[in-house]
Amino acid sequence: MTEVESLIPHRPPFLFVDAIVARTDSTLTARRTWRADEDFYQGHYPGAPITPGVILCESVFQTGALLLAGKLAGQGKPSGVPLLAKIENVRFRSPVYPGDTITIDVKINEVAGGFYLMSGAIKNGDKRVLNVDFSVAWKTPEGQVTTPTA
Repeated sequence: MTEVESLIPHRPPFLFVDAIVARTDSTLTARRTWRADEDFYQGHYPGAPITPGVILCESVFQTGALLLAGKLAGQGKPSGVPLLAKIENVRFRSPVYPGDTITIDVKINEVAGGFYLMSGAIKNGDKRVLNVDFSVAWKTPEGQVTTPTA
């Protein structure tokens, strides 16, 4: 199990962070290399594949979950899952292609009422790919029983 998999419940094929590069108490930097054999490239777009913006956003949200899991682990391993509560101010600046390695940066801007207000950005080398603001809560969803994974 990788460090990423030990912190968040996401698993392939819906895991879009390869490794943690750096972290502080309120920031985390991660990395992801996009493989040409990813299923979504078959339909987005055949013959001219581009990483879908929604998948890029998800890689930011998963990086945010990694940051929160690391913070909460100091208080005992967190139960439950990260729940995305709000997305705003998404701005796409340049496309990402199969084979590209991106750097994902997230930071906690504020904590209010159990919600973590965060911002994230992706770069592909020196090129800015996207920026997004989002809010996350870490909890057990009503009606769901979470079980620890090995």
